[in-house]
Amino acid sequence: MLKPITTLFDQMVRRYLPDAFLFAIILTFFVFILGVGFTDSSSIDMVQYWGDGFWDLLDFAMQMSLIVVTGYILANTPLVKKLLTKLSKLANTPGQAVLLVSFIAAIACLINYGFGLVVGALLAIHVAKRVPSVDYRILMASAYSGFLLWHGGLSGSIPLTIATENHFLADLIGVIPITETLLSNFNLFIVITLLISLPMVNRLLMKSSDDISKVDTELLDKQISAIVETSHENSIENNTPAERLENSKIISFIIGLLGLFYVALHFIQNGLDLNINIVNFIFLFLGVIFHRTPRRFLDSVIDAVKNAGGIIVQFPFYAGIMGMMVASGLSEQMSLWFVSISNEFTLPLFTFISAGIVNFFVPSGGGQWAIQGPIMIPAALEIGVDTAKTAVAVAWGDAWTNMIQPFWALPLLAIAGLKVKDIMGFCVMILIWSFFPISIGLLFF
Repeated sequence: MLKPITTLFDQMVRRYLPDAFLFAIILTFFVFILGVGFTDSSSIDMVQYWGDGFWDLLDFAMQMSLIVVTGYILANTPLVKKLLTKLSKLANTPGQAVLLVSFIAAIACLINYGFGLVVGALLAIHVAKRVPSVDYRILMASAYSGFLLWHGGLSGSIPLTIATENHFLADLIGVIPITETLLSNFNLFIVITLLISLPMVNRLLMKSSDDISKVDTELLDKQISAIVETSHENSIENNTPAERLENSKIISFIIGLLGLFYVALHFIQNGLDLNINIVNFIFLFLGVIFHRTPRRFLDSVIDAVKNAGGIIVQFPFYAGIMGMMVASGLSEQMSLWFVSISNEFTLPLFTFISAGIVNFFVPSGGGQWAIQGPIMIPAALEIGVDTAKTAVAVAWGDAWTNMIQPFWALPLLAIAGLKVKDIMGFCVMILIWSFFPISIGLLFF
């Protein structure tokens, strides 16, 4: 039964889902029409909201671009290549390849979402080189499926926000420690269940895809060799002072050591605060050291920046969509409707579902909490529902529909050399499966 369903979704997505950039444009038109039709906003208002919000994600777009660039740079160092190659040797068959990539990507995303996206994609490439018979698309979908767990892990923005002094809802709920959110029984049940089941689900998807056409093998070989086999061990000429500086190992070592010293200070002063900036910082300066000379590092940078174009262009469109959703009141209307049909038992479930829908248009955990927190938390207090569970429900909704939202897949797809339609059919199946353990955890634990 799984095989025809998988085939159906894959073929539908590959046939009808446009490129990720066109998807963002279509989503822009859709939200514009919804705003005019279901709110008091005029068409002129919606254009204003769109334009005003268009540049609100510039900082975040730069962060995600650097995740791709610095991850690629680090992966192209001889030491990391050896480590990833050694890890990939744990997989000798297509089934083992999918299980390995799924599990490692999920663990990495529990540590940090940006780290997990890069590690999952790079490991998948090395595994694909070792096990060329594996369906590369399913392997990358497996790597992306690990991202489903990020908001239940150490970088989960909503649980960490409400555990911070003086957060914007502190007057209503106080400070809620992570023992009541990330380390709660319901969250641990969801995380452990997904951690165990996702690799098996992905392996079943692989078995169900025997008659699904593969991605162009020539394109895959090109992408795999670009990352796995690229070498910058070119002949070195030090004929001029400038060339001697460019090929100086001492310069790379000193600046790299300075960067790592700052990282050590950061963790000493802030504890295990593995935010996206510090992940980029670590990747960048390890890349400087492991490439050994500035010239080899810069050669790798030139290769890496080619992969960041989609993020740079598309993220402003999603910022514009977020601007329309928030300023027009569409996101608030969606949340209030779900609150209106909820009771003490069902509020966590409907909060989760509403967050999943809102996330499709506002794909930012912190931004979504700013929109839904002031609606869902007072509702939980009024109905008598645990506010910690309500916050976690928003977090899981934010993570859930990432499986069918190209926004977060862009860094992984850039590294993989694939299009969103190549993996999204399989991600639909992952979305359907994950609904059940998340719902059970929120309702019965």
